[in-house]
Amino acid sequence: MSGAGARLNVFPTRQNLQVMKVKLVGAKKGHSLLKKKADALTMRLRNLLRSILEAKDEMGKAFKEGNFALAEVKYAAGDIKPIVIENVGSAQKRVETRIDNIAGVKVPVFKAVDKADAVSFDHTGLSKGGQQIAKARTTFSKSVDVLVQLATLQTSFVILDEAIKVTSRRVNALDTVVIPRIANTVAYIKSELDELEREEFFRLKRSQDKKKADIAKKEQEIKDAEEERLEAAAAAPRSMIAATPDKASSSSRHVSIPRRLFWIVSASAAPPLRRPLHPHSPPYPTPTPTPTPTPTPTP
Repeated sequence: MSGAGARLNVFPTRQNLQVMKVKLVGAKKGHSLLKKKADALTMRLRNLLRSILEAKDEMGKAFKEGNFALAEVKYAAGDIKPIVIENVGSAQKRVETRIDNIAGVKVPVFKAVDKADAVSFDHTGLSKGGQQIAKARTTFSKSVDVLVQLATLQTSFVILDEAIKVTSRRVNALDTVVIPRIANTVAYIKSELDELEREEFFRLKRSQDKKKADIAKKEQEIKDAEEERLEAAAAAPRSMIAATPDKASSSSRHVSIPRRLFWIVSASAAPPLRRPLHPHSPPYPTPTPTPTPTPTPTP
C-alpha cells in the first residue's frame, strides 16, 4: 500500500501535532539508521562472499592433497582402516563457538581447536607406510580446519542475507509508507489548525464590530438625549418671556400676583382692624369721602 495521500486518523489538536512531529523525527532517524545498517551488512556480505570463494578453493586443494596422501598410504601399507578404527579413542579436534556482532546482527563463529591430551597414532602392527600415514593425517587435519572456516563463513552469509532482506523491507516501509503517512498527517493537522485560527479571528472581528456598533449606538442615544435636554432648557426662558405682560397692556389685563405678595400688599392697603380680604374675593369698593358742609355766612 502506498503512503501517498494517506494519513492517520487523529483529531487535529496541537498536542497531536507535537506527537506526530516527534514520530516523524523518530521515523526519519530510524530510516537513516536502518539505511546505514543495511549498507554495513551489504558490505560485510560482499566480504564474506569473497572469503567463501577463497575458502572453497582452499578446501578443494586440501581435499585433493588428502586424497593423494590416502592413495599413497593405501599403495604403501594397504588397507589401514581396521587399524585406524582400533587406535581411535576420542576426537583430537574440538570445535569452539562464539558469537560475533555485525551491525546488531549476531552470527556464530566456529573455530577448530586441537585437543591437548590427544593420544598420538600408534604405528604398531604396520610393516611399512608410516610416513605416508603421518602425511595423510596432517593433510586431512588441515582440511578439517578449512572446512570449519567454510562452515563459519556460510552460516554468517545465510544469517546476514536474511538480515539484509528484513532491513531492506523495513527501510522501504519507512520510506514509502510510514514517513509519507506521518508527513501527510502533520500537514493535515496544520491546515486544520490554520482554518480554526482563521475562524476564531473572523469570529473575534465580528464580535468586536458588534461591540463597537453597540457602543456607538449608546453614545448616539446619550448625545441625542443631551441635545433634547439643552433644547428644552433653551426653550424655557422664551416661554417665560412670552408669558410676561408689557406695560401698555398692564392696565387692561389681570395681573397674577403671588399669594404672599398679595397678602403683604393687602395688609398695607387695608384699613386697620379690618379682616384681610380673601385673594379670590372681589375688592371692596373704595369709600367715598363725605363732603364737609360749608358754613353759610350770615348776612
